[in-house]
Amino acid sequence: MTVPRNDIADPVPVAPRRRRWRRIGLRILIGIVALFAAIWLVLYITKGRFLKHSFERIVGSLTHRTVTVRGDFQLYFDPFAIKFLAEGFSLSNPAWATRPNLFQADRLDSRIAPLSLIWGKRRFHWLTLTNGAVDLEWNAAHDRNSWTFSEAKGGKPLEFPIIGRATVTGTTVRYLDSRLKVLADLSIDTIRSQNATIGDAVHFTGKGLVRSTPFTLTGALLSPDATVARGKNELRAEAHLAHSVVDVSGTLPSIAEIENVPLAVQARGRNLNELLHVIGVVIPETRTYRIKAQLVQSGVEYRFTHLTGTFGDSDMAGKFTIRDVEPRIHIDATLATKSLDIVDLAPFIGYNPDVVATKGAVAAAAQTGAAPARVLPDGALPVDAMKNFDADVHYTVGVVRSKNVPVSNIDMTVALKNSELQLSPFSFAMARGNVAADIMIDAQRRPAHTSYDIRLAPTPMGRLLGGFGVAEAGTTGTIKGRIRLEGDGDTVHDSLSTANGRIAFTMPQGSFWTRNVQLAELDIGTFVQKMFQDKLKQPVKINCGAIAFTVRHGTAAADPILIDTEKNVIFGRGGFSFATEKMDMAFRADGKKFSLFSGQSPIGLGGYFSKPSIDVVSPELVGRAGTAIGLGLLATPVAAVLAFVDVGNAKAAACGPVLAAAHASAQRTTKGGPLPDAGNGTPSKAMPRKKFLGIF
Repeated sequence: MTVPRNDIADPVPVAPRRRRWRRIGLRILIGIVALFAAIWLVLYITKGRFLKHSFERIVGSLTHRTVTVRGDFQLYFDPFAIKFLAEGFSLSNPAWATRPNLFQADRLDSRIAPLSLIWGKRRFHWLTLTNGAVDLEWNAAHDRNSWTFSEAKGGKPLEFPIIGRATVTGTTVRYLDSRLKVLADLSIDTIRSQNATIGDAVHFTGKGLVRSTPFTLTGALLSPDATVARGKNELRAEAHLAHSVVDVSGTLPSIAEIENVPLAVQARGRNLNELLHVIGVVIPETRTYRIKAQLVQSGVEYRFTHLTGTFGDSDMAGKFTIRDVEPRIHIDATLATKSLDIVDLAPFIGYNPDVVATKGAVAAAAQTGAAPARVLPDGALPVDAMKNFDADVHYTVGVVRSKNVPVSNIDMTVALKNSELQLSPFSFAMARGNVAADIMIDAQRRPAHTSYDIRLAPTPMGRLLGGFGVAEAGTTGTIKGRIRLEGDGDTVHDSLSTANGRIAFTMPQGSFWTRNVQLAELDIGTFVQKMFQDKLKQPVKINCGAIAFTVRHGTAAADPILIDTEKNVIFGRGGFSFATEKMDMAFRADGKKFSLFSGQSPIGLGGYFSKPSIDVVSPELVGRAGTAIGLGLLATPVAAVLAFVDVGNAKAAACGPVLAAAHASAQRTTKGGPLPDAGNGTPSKAMPRKKFLGIF
């Protein structure tokens, strides 16, 4: 039989043990509540003012910034929302910033929802902000901003808390982006909100600098209620700078973030060159312009797409990209104009289009510094600005509206690199002919060195010169030519004034209807007869012709001017000067057969490029008239006629050297001998006139 052991204790009941733990837990809970109640009471009574320095230290440590409260400070539950008040509050900027504080305010008074701080969606029941100042900056590398409280690169978007009721007065915002070279100082109108709604818009005004160019700014946040709820940020702004007005609108992911955000941009002003000069880009002058485009900024690229607009009386469309890279800005553009007014083309050769439109080319040239009566522009190349950017531009034009010269289908490629400007290829259609050109300007050399190579494909003369009185119907002649010149100078005038090279135009067989050719032949009997019979426009049969000049140090001498027609051989001597723009040439027609009443005297072409003059009655013709009068007095009236008889001994020219635009010394008769009076590239004594150009 087993005897029970008396040393084994009875088990403790489970229920009393649970009750004991419940009592312990309840006491702990009561203690915690009592502790919080005590803390709440202490904070409520003291308003938490004693936490001022702890707040500065803890928040400063979390944000890696210096936090300062110079005046009154309160932090407590009132009764359940957190009451926060700080006077003379400031939060410092990172060390690299140009201003000491990211944010400062004379007074910041608010009620904050406690749980919103835990879940990250900060919510203010109400906020009163007086004389707040916000400083937003990007560093030079654009990989950090002043409002991101971490050392991580990239920079977070700027976010605002949700505010149920607010009164914000005297607030200013400063924004600096070193990469964009933009500095803006904004003043925000007083904001009053109720029930987390602000109203239709928050307006602001400001001023600043864009690459040292001052601007003024007005604008509004059109969706402020969505903004405070971290929704849409619909921005509208208007800036005035460089005699232009620029409107910008778009929806931003955050107030201070525009990267990769499509923005609608519209600009209007008196001169597009002035606006682009703000970023260091130089284009020819324009008349009043109005353009619009979509802008997307991505890193160092600013892409303007869907560009449309007008400048002067011309249209424009295309795309435009700016890359702000070191050491120079780079421009890529593809632009097109359907209809270009000839006046709007004036800036491409240095004229102010407004002056051309109102006062003419001579006045426009004078504005560039040219001497009186000159038309070649004397405005200097923007050499310094050309050092600031490179460019690759493709520009096309459908039709150029002009009274005299029909030009269309312009296709121009512009390349600027290291101060070397190339317009190549550059082509356009003119009067059913094509012109191709390559123009090179080396601005690295001082003064700049320019080479011109301009080629005219065979072109119908009737249409080409139709605006100058030439009858297109019946004129079957064509003309082709080439201009090759090289000169030094920082203006068009200077580069041509020092130029060396050759100008040559040739005409193959055809007919030419015009009063001036008949006048050039100076067959007096035929001219007078047809004038009275109203049959002045009669075809002149051309076998071949060349109008060529050799250019030395800016002075062009005929080399040769030679046109072989059915009845005559027309010679020209003299030349012109690019420096003075004076012309002094003489043309004479030698008959191939007997002609009665032929003056056989030179016709003078003088004056200036801007105002040429024609001297029909030359001293030689006057001398012949005097001889005729003398013979008439001494003999009979029949004898007087002999003074105007052309025996017709002109030698027909061989067309091979003529059509090859050979120099005067290489011209030959049809029999292979030297061609009399063709000259040698300088004025000849065979055609006596006053001293050519005053320099020969």
